[in-house]
Amino acid sequence: MPPPGGFESVKYKRNLPLRGPGAYAILGGVTAICAYGFYRLGKGNLERRELEREKVWSRIHLVPLLTAEGDRDMYRRQQAALAREKAIMKDVPGWEAGTSVYNNPKYHTPEIVVL
Repeated sequence: MPPPGGFESVKYKRNLPLRGPGAYAILGGVTAICAYGFYRLGKGNLERRELEREKVWSRIHLVPLLTAEGDRDMYRRQQAALAREKAIMKDVPGWEAGTSVYNNPKYHTPEIVVL
């Protein structure tokens, strides 16, 4: 028989703590973080594009300087080669230093660089 006053009630209710933010809070946080990341990505792309443009323009402005430097170097090497040719061929009668052996009066830049 049951005891007087009845049996003690069965405690079946779960007392669990709160399990963190809700789904909308998590969705809002992820959306905010993604939006900030895309914002920074866009700013980085603009900065990279500007640096690339600056590099291209600096190279464009350096081309005449580098061309002139290469021309001066080629002229110096050509004069040194001409002086060497004169020194080597000084005993050969009728030899003119610096003239083309192909009898072509047209000037062309040498493809072979003598160091």
